[in-house]
Amino acid sequence: MMDAVSDHQAKTRPAWEARADLVVIGSGVAGLTAALRAQELGLHVLVVTKAAVEDGNTRWAQGGVAVVLEGEHDEGDSVARHAEDTLTAGGGLCDEDAVREILEGGPAAVARLRASGATFDPAASRPGLARTREGGHSAFRVIHAGGDATGAEVERTLVAQAGGRRVPVLEGHIAVDALRTPFGEVAGVTVLDRAGTPGVVRAAAVLLASGGIGQLYQATSNPEIATGDGLALALRAGALAADLEFVQFHPTVLFTPGARGRCPLVTEAVRGEGATLLDGAGASVMQGVHPLGDLAPRDVVSAAITRRMALAPGGIDDHVFLDATGVSGFAARFPTVYAASMAAGFDPTREPIPVTPAAHFACGGVVATVDGRTSVRGLYAAGEVARTGLHGANRLASNSLLEGLVVGERVAHAVAADLAAGLLPDPKHGRLPETVLAPIADRDSLQRVMSRYGAIGRDADGLAVIGSVLDLSTVDSLLWTHRAVEDAALTLVAQALVTAAARRTESRGCHVRTDFPERDDYGWPRSQLIRLSPSGQPVLADPVLTEGAA
Repeated sequence: MMDAVSDHQAKTRPAWEARADLVVIGSGVAGLTAALRAQELGLHVLVVTKAAVEDGNTRWAQGGVAVVLEGEHDEGDSVARHAEDTLTAGGGLCDEDAVREILEGGPAAVARLRASGATFDPAASRPGLARTREGGHSAFRVIHAGGDATGAEVERTLVAQAGGRRVPVLEGHIAVDALRTPFGEVAGVTVLDRAGTPGVVRAAAVLLASGGIGQLYQATSNPEIATGDGLALALRAGALAADLEFVQFHPTVLFTPGARGRCPLVTEAVRGEGATLLDGAGASVMQGVHPLGDLAPRDVVSAAITRRMALAPGGIDDHVFLDATGVSGFAARFPTVYAASMAAGFDPTREPIPVTPAAHFACGGVVATVDGRTSVRGLYAAGEVARTGLHGANRLASNSLLEGLVVGERVAHAVAADLAAGLLPDPKHGRLPETVLAPIADRDSLQRVMSRYGAIGRDADGLAVIGSVLDLSTVDSLLWTHRAVEDAALTLVAQALVTAAARRTESRGCHVRTDFPERDDYGWPRSQLIRLSPSGQPVLADPVLTEGAA
């Protein structure tokens, strides 16, 4: 192994080096919003993305942007009501100040996006934009574009802006590790191209906007690149993470037998327009489960579907049905869902759509303020990789695009201010990582065991099985390919998630423990912090209350 390590060290000597004020990892809504604003503020910016610039998770977002626009909202609706809905969905773990600040910034963020060329759907019978309602919302406040292609329109607009303003974008490069100064500050990143050629970007500030962790599971709404690279990089750089046990499963992705990887999403706006969930025997799934019925928060709906499938009504135990046959103008209102359904052999205007829950959104991540600052100087985080406190134990539908727009811009201002104040490290002091090995588990085994024991409905025995499988299948490997970097990230994130999930002995939001089915507001009204130990293992970083203590 030492010969291999020496060979790796030789191969990973940087073939090139670049400098920037701010390097942005990821090209979704948060990353591009930050990059564009930072450039406007006079910063030298470089965007690094491991696929093509438009290939992130943003373009797959169907539902819309949840925002209360001045003069364009339901009677009685307000940012305060939007905040109440967000706090309710978050299961008591949201940061109320963060919720208020992000939601209050929504109208201005949407206005800037529209001024940049984004086109949202107009209302059919009144002035202004069309609005729909989604799960957990008490009002019609979700604006959308292209019917069910909001993310694609947001991404199109930002990519066009970046191209027009010649924002430098390094495509096909994956961020591997942070450069750190002797004081532990982050001062750049190492990267690999698709051929495994290493490079270094030195920067006073690094923004992680790398998306989520959906590829931890066999079926997900996320693209193939959602492998938790940014979260793993942050943990290895000494940052804190929180709320990792809360992984939201979208209640309705299109079911196809044996599906793996990204599955077509069926936006819950379909239920907002009147569609209902039915089991294999034709009975309502949500009747009597929640006051909002089919528009209950996502964690409630996903858990209800999972419980109903376990009963195998009508002999069907792996999916339920979404009956949208009564939704008028379905093909025009939901062209993406219509096309995906037809491609799978189902006409949603004539028959119910087979659907099942799938991994959708990480509610936790790198602990960051609403300005993106993390616990490590020089390192910032925004978007799904970050835990700002907006989501808590469960995300409210369509708050995520809004978060990316608002926090992305705030990060740019924070970096500019920190740089001007002399608070950021000198990039020349950033040192290349000494470690060339990382534990890697077999991806197929990891996804299988996470889907079986770490999805909706966990218990101590199942979580222990995940830990055992990871221990037995993990091998120290060299990080000289994209695949190796991704698998190392998935392994580390899985270990961190299991650590948090095993310790939280209650059910809250989208963390459901079958052995502790009740919410415990006495023992668990808090988030859990995770860090890496000196040996590189995820451990709890927050004080743990002594069980049974007064």
